[in-house]
Amino acid sequence: MPTLNKIRSALAGAKGRGGQSPIDAPSPDLRRFRAALTTFFALDGFLFAGWVVRIPAVKEQTGASASALGLALLGVSAGAVATMVFTGRLCSRFGNQPVVLACAFLLPVSIALPPLTHSALTLGLVLLVFGAAYGGMNVALNSTAVDLIAALRRPVMPGFHAAFSLGGMLGAGLGGLLAGHLSATRHLLALTAAGLAVAALGARPLLRHELRPAQRAAARPEGGAVRPGGRARLPVAVLGVIALCTAYGEGALADWSALHLTDDLDASAGLAASGYSVFAGAMTLGRLMGTTLVERLGPGRVLVVGGLLGSCGMLLGSLGPTVWLVLGGFVLTGLGLANVFPIAIGRAGDLGGPDGVAAASTFGYGGILLGPVAIGFLTDWFSLPTALLTVALLAALASLTAWATRHAVLPEA
Repeated sequence: MPTLNKIRSALAGAKGRGGQSPIDAPSPDLRRFRAALTTFFALDGFLFAGWVVRIPAVKEQTGASASALGLALLGVSAGAVATMVFTGRLCSRFGNQPVVLACAFLLPVSIALPPLTHSALTLGLVLLVFGAAYGGMNVALNSTAVDLIAALRRPVMPGFHAAFSLGGMLGAGLGGLLAGHLSATRHLLALTAAGLAVAALGARPLLRHELRPAQRAAARPEGGAVRPGGRARLPVAVLGVIALCTAYGEGALADWSALHLTDDLDASAGLAASGYSVFAGAMTLGRLMGTTLVERLGPGRVLVVGGLLGSCGMLLGSLGPTVWLVLGGFVLTGLGLANVFPIAIGRAGDLGGPDGVAAASTFGYGGILLGPVAIGFLTDWFSLPTALLTVALLAALASLTAWATRHAVLPEA
């Protein structure tokens, strides 16, 4: 009995000092907050995928040529990158949650605009709005997730990105089913209504719980709490480069995996379409396991091993002599790269706050933009399999960078 009383006193003392005991569960408000934030991550992926699957219909409606459509689609990228630059400052000034909600209401409204346009020019202009909402929401969501991770004292960032991936898979699948029954206008208007409803339902739990600065600081490793500013810039830039190297592969496979399977391996159109699906599915599975992996291995090891696995998988995906070996390579690539981007963004937020998230996200999004373009040029100069080897090269570079900077950047070093 005395021993039991000592244990109780020790636990009570830990609580009195502002800490959570190891056996404490998160408060109900915090659990609801996490559920709401997960829903917003899923909504982000769902809406973006819903737009992507209707691009062919919007192209036909506007009468844009392939080159004109390509220029119009740059509006998404330009709007996102431009917004990411200053969203961190907005989060610092007004708080993360209000910025999340503002973007969560703007994003579904903006997704209804593209099918209402009748020229490539107007399409590009409205896509600037869509890109701005999408980029701002990504930075605000990740900044909020960093705060919640600090409060929970668990590395749950991969789970949020898994929700984004699941939302994207659901949005793409539903869009494919509705494409034959609804016009792009009706489909995207339905997504607008659904998105606004989800944002309204998630607003209260997201605003109800306020994360205190003390909670965020408590979760940071000893010696690892670097305030935003000069000392954080270099580590955040390194993390941004790691995010860029892996996001490059995601963008490249999204646009070129099917063409590689059809042109280089004579796969059928249906089988070729599964190329990106198996990659995205493996990435989702990897992210669902991400929190457990980070808790057991540490973020540094997950970054290093993940980059190496992604590199080996893409070597097989680029040079494999059969369709099935290539698809296996895509699976390994998805599993390897799954958690690299979430860990890099999360650590950037831990080091630099919302500004750190914004900087690393801008790097990462640049990788998604750079990948398809670079692969196209390299394919013209060499061949598509040779061009896809750059995905393996950059994944290996991400792994090497994580290993080389582990003592300066990663918390367990």
